[in-house]
Amino acid sequence: MIELPVLGEEKVKKPSWLKVKLPTGENYRRVRKLVDEHKLHTICESGNCPNMGECWGEGTATFMILGNTCTRSCSFCAVATGRANSYDLDEPRRVAEAIKLMAVKHAVITSVNRDELPDKGAKVWADTIRLIKQESPGTTMETLIPDFLTNWDLLYQVIDEKPEVVSHNMETVKRLYRKVRPQAKYERSLEQIKLTKERGRRTKSGIMLGLGETEAEVLEVMQDLLNHKCDVITLGQYLQPTKMHLNVEEFVTPEQFAYYKEAGLAMGFNYVESGALVRSSYHAERHI
Repeated sequence: MIELPVLGEEKVKKPSWLKVKLPTGENYRRVRKLVDEHKLHTICESGNCPNMGECWGEGTATFMILGNTCTRSCSFCAVATGRANSYDLDEPRRVAEAIKLMAVKHAVITSVNRDELPDKGAKVWADTIRLIKQESPGTTMETLIPDFLTNWDLLYQVIDEKPEVVSHNMETVKRLYRKVRPQAKYERSLEQIKLTKERGRRTKSGIMLGLGETEAEVLEVMQDLLNHKCDVITLGQYLQPTKMHLNVEEFVTPEQFAYYKEAGLAMGFNYVESGALVRSSYHAERHI
C-alpha cells in the first residue's frame, strides 16, 4: 500500500534566524483602531503576515479590497476561500479616508480574486485608486492585482488609473504551479506583467521559496520575469499558515537569499528585496 503525503505533517524545524517582531506600540494601536473603525480588511491579518508588527508599528498597512473571501483555493494562502459575499461599493471611499487619516506617503492595496464577478472587481479597483489619489494627492501607491482571467480590458481599466507600481506575484516556479496555484497559469501571469509594462507602469512580482524548488528553477523564473519587463522582484520564505496548507520543504538560509539578491541585480532587475521575512509589500515604499 502506498502512503500518501499528509498536508500539515511537520518535515523541517523552524531555524533560529527566523524571528518575528510582536505587534506593539502606539502606532500599531492607531492603525488597529483605524482598520476596525472603517471596517476594513488587510492582507496583514488575512494573510498572517510575519511583518505586521513592524509595518503597523511604522503606521502603514496593506489594505485588501473586494471582501476577505477569495474564489480561488491556492494551497499556500491563509486568506479564506469559498463563495464570496456581495461586495461593498462604499469600500473605496472608506479605504481612501483611512489612508488620508493615516497620512501615509506610500499606500499598498491588494485584493482577493473575484472570478465570479462579470468585471472581476475591476470597477472597485479603479474607484479605489481614483479616490485615494483625490483624497491624498501626495501619496504614491502600489497595487497588487489579480490576473482578471486574461480579460486585458479589465486590466487596463485598473492600471490606467496610474498607480505608481503595479504588482502581480508569480508566487512559485513553473514546475510547482499546479500544486501551489491550481487556478492560475504561469504564462498568463508573465503576459500580464509584460502588458502592464507596455502600458507605462512600473512592474513588480514576488515568489516564495521553500516549497521544493531548485536554485536553477528560481533563476529561471527570475529570468522569465526580466524577459517580460518586470522591474522589481521580491523573494521570501514560505511559512505554512495552517496544517491544511502545503508543508515547508526547506528553510532557505540567509546566505542563499543574499545570493538571489546579488544574482537578480546582476541580471538586470531595478530592485531586489530578498530575505526570509520578505513579503510583497515589505519595504514597498523603496520600490518606486
